[in-house]
Amino acid sequence: MTATAKPAAGSRNLVLAAMIFAVAMTFIDQTIVSIAVPDIQRELDLSNTGVQWAVNAYLLTLAALFAYGGRLADTVGHRKVVVLGVVVFAASSLLCGLTPKGSLAQAWIVVFRAVQGAGGAIMFPAALGIVVQTFALRERGKALALFFGIAGGLTAVGPILGGYLTEWTWRAIFWVNIPVAAIALVLIAVSKPVTDHRPAPMDYRGLVLIAAGVTLSVFGFQQAEIWGWGNPGIGLAIGAGVLLLVAFVLVELRTADPLMQVRIFRNRAFRFENIVLGITMLTFIPVFFFVSEYAQIALGKSASQAGLYLLYFFLGFIIASQIGGRMLDRGGAKRPVVLGCALSAVGFWLWAGKVTDLDFSDQTWSVILAGAGMGMMLTPASTDAVNRASRVSYGEATGITQTVRNYAASLGLAVLGTISVTEFRNHLRQSLIARGVPAPQAADQAASMAQAHSSAQGGSGGSIPGFVRMDFAESTRTVLYCMAGIMAVAAVVAFLGLQAGLQAEHPEGEDAAAQRQQEPPRT
Repeated sequence: MTATAKPAAGSRNLVLAAMIFAVAMTFIDQTIVSIAVPDIQRELDLSNTGVQWAVNAYLLTLAALFAYGGRLADTVGHRKVVVLGVVVFAASSLLCGLTPKGSLAQAWIVVFRAVQGAGGAIMFPAALGIVVQTFALRERGKALALFFGIAGGLTAVGPILGGYLTEWTWRAIFWVNIPVAAIALVLIAVSKPVTDHRPAPMDYRGLVLIAAGVTLSVFGFQQAEIWGWGNPGIGLAIGAGVLLLVAFVLVELRTADPLMQVRIFRNRAFRFENIVLGITMLTFIPVFFFVSEYAQIALGKSASQAGLYLLYFFLGFIIASQIGGRMLDRGGAKRPVVLGCALSAVGFWLWAGKVTDLDFSDQTWSVILAGAGMGMMLTPASTDAVNRASRVSYGEATGITQTVRNYAASLGLAVLGTISVTEFRNHLRQSLIARGVPAPQAADQAASMAQAHSSAQGGSGGSIPGFVRMDFAESTRTVLYCMAGIMAVAAVVAFLGLQAGLQAEHPEGEDAAAQRQQEPPRT
């Protein structure tokens, strides 16, 4: 295969800016919608189930279609797929903001939130594939550190931006994506990114299996906290999803042009990078939700103030991601990944010890340290995993890593959410008994209070009893200790599984040699 010539530095930076604007919408939407949920539910008269699915439909289709998006980019062309994803995302955002009142409202917003997720799923792997192909191997760590640092930081901006926009209208949280999409499309047209791709038939059988498997199991994780783990529907959904995913792997091994080259997991580095990413994602996405709740319930902050709380996490994340990217370029992935996981574990542990003080100023440095550790390891792990693919499979490799990351994040939210709710109820029950409430009544009241305060909105801290705030802080402390343990496990896995040293310039996958014998088209 003849490699595509790298563009000049100015052009590369313009391509990078275009891709950051393209994916910015997907990161903002992971958190911005949750701020407007009460206003959306009230104005559209949605049921509790309907408003829940207005949030979950986006995350579900995003997780289910990442693999398809990556394969589509590699076979059709990365630039075409990015443009398609941006247009789909922007159009569905417009339609979400135009949701009519009345009987159509619930179905309308859930459907177009799902379409938003589909647009994001096909956009992100293609965008990352363009960045990887635009920058040389020894420059990718620095470039992707900027890519993930800025894009990841926008996740924290979501609650702040959402808080201000909803003061005008909740519809603006969707419409804000339209100017961002317009800027992305202009930058793509100007920078004209050129990448390699290899036309191949789409494996629709594999697509159905992985989409159904991810959808069912992630649905089970999402509903676990609502229905309870004892509900047979949870086990049935997760079990059926896992069986479909096993069937997907078996089918892909026997398919000539599979949706996913599962044999890439035979590559030790790719396998362990994805294991580490999966373990760390048990904490990375969930921490936004738990910390936002802690800030609002235990500290009595508003939704936008809770977003500012998260900015300290991303202050550490963005700075350390630049350091981790440079460490990757100079010495390989193992050192920054191991060190980042260990630092994050220490940060979460110190953070957990401070949350019951109910004083954010005492927590600042531990929050920054936890974010710094996450930033230091995330860029090298993600970049090194994608680097293991051949040039015409970067989108596919990104689709794999993003599927692993989102699947693990859903599991983390479910398990840590259950731990949080259980701990909160137990502490409330003990507090009520200490205040003279009989044990049977205390259990019922604790369950009711936990439900009420877990759905309370920002700025309500003054009306929440002091013991409830402290009990929620206690449950948050348990969750943060769990996160510290998870990151410690990730550090051990990375230390034992990853190999030291720089990666070779031309990594060999099982199918890479055959692919390089063909001259792939350019887009």
